[in-house]
Amino acid sequence: MDPKRYLNAEPTYPEVGATRTGDLPPGYHHVRRRYPAGDAAGFTRAADALMTWRVHAALGLSPRATAPRAAPGEVVVNRLGVGPIGLLAPCRVIWTVEEDRRAGFAYGTLPGHPEKGEESLLLEVGDDGAMTFAVTAFVRPGRWYSRLGWPLTVLAVEFFCGRYAAALRRYAR
Repeated sequence: MDPKRYLNAEPTYPEVGATRTGDLPPGYHHVRRRYPAGDAAGFTRAADALMTWRVHAALGLSPRATAPRAAPGEVVVNRLGVGPIGLLAPCRVIWTVEEDRRAGFAYGTLPGHPEKGEESLLLEVGDDGAMTFAVTAFVRPGRWYSRLGWPLTVLAVEFFCGRYAAALRRYAR
């Protein structure tokens, strides 16, 4: 599961960067979710956990990355599973943002990922001091088994959105 083996891999979809503008391409399942994530006091802790893959680890994924912090061009391979049975999901970080009141990134699928598409994870503090977590994604099946189980895959995507938000709220405390 060495993420370096994917450094020269190209994304498996042509619409690289579409989550930045929010203009999601047709032909994919679209996800646009916003969740309350605490308040401005917890922003630095939550943002750091998001940008350093700890939120992914809190979900039960085993992230292995080419860098300790999300940055454009870096690769992360998330593994879901126990023991020898596991699913690998290699991704490349497409864009990042780290500002006083916004932090997050988007990553896109690489060959071997069960899906094709891109997902952005963005933490923001509003003018009222409330922190929100937004997930924007476009995905479609990338492997035979994800095509076969597509309805379950869509449910899994939705499930993980909520889990990301819950993990961020814990880090924001």
